[in-house]
Amino acid sequence: MKKLRLKDLHDINDNHIFKDLLPGKFIYKGGLSFGKPGSRSHSNDGPNGKDYHIHQDHELFLVVQGKGKLELDKNSIDIITGDIIVIEPEEDHHLISDMEDPLIVLYCHASDEKL
Repeated sequence: MKKLRLKDLHDINDNHIFKDLLPGKFIYKGGLSFGKPGSRSHSNDGPNGKDYHIHQDHELFLVVQGKGKLELDKNSIDIITGDIIVIEPEEDHHLISDMEDPLIVLYCHASDEKL
């Protein structure tokens, strides 16, 4: 896992804005997630209802608004507006929204091919 701030981005004129952080030439999937107050993402969505969520590729989160916690392999990390988090393949991850200031998060994956 990597955690950065927007000011840490370097040359953003080629490919996509996160090219130095997220392997792949093109962003191929993603979205904007609005967490409800106190909500936890991906609870019990693993095989047979197990409480883990992993990918085979990297995933990037940009906290657009709010604050909360990132659960990463059962450890808790505070996250706030402006944080950029890169989840490595096979890392179990969940986002928990703050009760008073819930998370709004841009998430994306990248590939070397336009899909």
